Amino acid sequence: MGGSRTIRTGTGDSWPIPRGALSFPTTDCHASDQAPVRRPVSPTRRAGRRQPHGSGTSAPYRPQRRQTRRPGTRRTRRHPRVSWKEPPYVKRKLTLPAVLSAAALLAGVVQIAAVPAAQAAAPAPDRQTAAPLALAAGQSAPLARALALGGQEQLVAKDAVVDKDGTRHLRYERTYAGLPVLGGDLVVHQRPDGSVGSVDRAFTGQLSVPSLTPGLAAPQAAERATAAVRATVGLAADRDESALSRVDGAGAPELVIWAADGTPRLAHRTVVRGERTDGTPSRQEVVTDAATGQVLSSQEQVQTATGTGKGVNVGTVTLTTTQSGTSYQLKDATRGNQSTTDLKGGTSGSGTLFANTTNSWGNGSPSNRESAAVDAQFGAAATWDYYKSTFGRNGIKNNGVGAASRVHYSSNYVNAFWDDSCFCMTYGDGASNTHPLTAIDVSGHEMSHGVTSATAGLIYSGESGGLNEATSDIFGTMVEWYANLPADPPDYLIGEKLNINGNGTPLRYMDKPSKDGASADSWYSGVGNKDVHYSSGVANHFFYLLSEGSGAKVINGVSYNSPTSNGSTVTGIGRTKAAAIWYRALTVYFTSTTNYKAARTGTLKAASDLYGATSAEYKAVAAAWSGVNVN
Repeated sequence: MGGSRTIRTGTGDSWPIPRGALSFPTTDCHASDQAPVRRPVSPTRRAGRRQPHGSGTSAPYRPQRRQTRRPGTRRTRRHPRVSWKEPPYVKRKLTLPAVLSAAALLAGVVQIAAVPAAQAAAPAPDRQTAAPLALAAGQSAPLARALALGGQEQLVAKDAVVDKDGTRHLRYERTYAGLPVLGGDLVVHQRPDGSVGSVDRAFTGQLSVPSLTPGLAAPQAAERATAAVRATVGLAADRDESALSRVDGAGAPELVIWAADGTPRLAHRTVVRGERTDGTPSRQEVVTDAATGQVLSSQEQVQTATGTGKGVNVGTVTLTTTQSGTSYQLKDATRGNQSTTDLKGGTSGSGTLFANTTNSWGNGSPSNRESAAVDAQFGAAATWDYYKSTFGRNGIKNNGVGAASRVHYSSNYVNAFWDDSCFCMTYGDGASNTHPLTAIDVSGHEMSHGVTSATAGLIYSGESGGLNEATSDIFGTMVEWYANLPADPPDYLIGEKLNINGNGTPLRYMDKPSKDGASADSWYSGVGNKDVHYSSGVANHFFYLLSEGSGAKVINGVSYNSPTSNGSTVTGIGRTKAAAIWYRALTVYFTSTTNYKAARTGTLKAASDLYGATSAEYKAVAAAWSGVNVN
């Protein structure tokens, strides 16, 4: 049949949809009250039609990095260049395979499961992810047409989530004339019958640039980027940050389209290498206007955190190792070949894989090099198991591939960091009275930055940067509760085992974030201008209120007293439900530019999906956000 129909959104935008094509009413991800717009349905079809849902580098754990920007510029965190990439769409319902529960981590001294090296081959891609992602890739072209994207725009499938009822949430990044669009991502929410309920977009305007010919040549762009970074040497924006000590050089600039601030323009993206004063490697990603050379964004890509095995922090635990001849290795074939290596004080390379002949590792003392390795290997396993058993997520990228852990980085290094470029965690040994930074909530926090990178890709500045940090605090805390270690009892404190402050206090508090002297308890108009570790306090406080409620109480031996900004009383729904709501919002509704208002919208949609729009859980989400002044 010929002809076309026109879909109008609540904002007045419209576009023609050819008959037979998919129709895509859109929802602005920043408009909390805007309902999805649906195309007309005949009375004969309405009764049976399903309604829409909801009518790289990691971010730092401990703030020790340079975060300066020129006035009027915005920094963005982009993902390192790693690839996340069936046939064309067929109208049939997909069923999600049963989720296999991961084995529970056992406390105490038990036998280690050693896997023969012959069985330690790299795992096959997770079929739960591969089929939906292939489906998403197959729909890229028709989706672009139905969304009325310009002729030079294309969608690139990044991630896919399939609900048990067959509802699909397809996440795409965008290109323009073959160039990556920074801040152009979107999520399509597709009903089981193939129709679309809504679309959440990071950028909702018309994407066009006046010219694709740069006014500045690549060498000039590299010079501008290097100069911008060199100007920050010796400066530290925040009390806990380590300043940049030197600049080593820049890589070749890449042409991109910059749309994260709502004004698309041709730009150069350049990575400038260097080192910070505490020995942390630095890779600043600088985005400059290709016409004027103006710095649009400058973002650090290496963000920091601050048999039987006995670790420094985790105590005596069980590890799954790999047997190779007569020796054993800290390599776990049951969790995507996750491994732990010894950098021996170095600052580069992959390190030496830990191996011994007894399959008994460490003695709990920092002087034993294996003790920190036990912490790291166990933390990676606990994080894997939490995501697998709770959400069915098969590894950080949901592709069955495990991450590497490197311990004994540099000398007297009081930090830890996740880096997507090596897909690895790196831990320092600390100094003075600090412990090695291998606590389990550090592992969970940093590896969760990888999950955020593989899903919503929250830009690491402003309110979205605070949400990025809070996501890692939330899931680092949940990994700690999941492991439930006698040596490190779970709590709502961040980094309490590390003693980085030197007085036994934690880095951050979820019940009242301002107790650290810098974090925000509730939202205000300038909260996005704070360092992301401190603007994260709004979401951390929300999560605590949603989990445990307001007021004074003792939980697992720790005293808390959580106020609300409006004096209201919030009743918690438990951390398990709260985490389920946050994870669904992260993987299904958040985009790279999500702010606190949009996070409220996304978590309410997630609560409606999971528990119903009239449920106590839905009402608790609204109440918890109100308690931190997000309405």
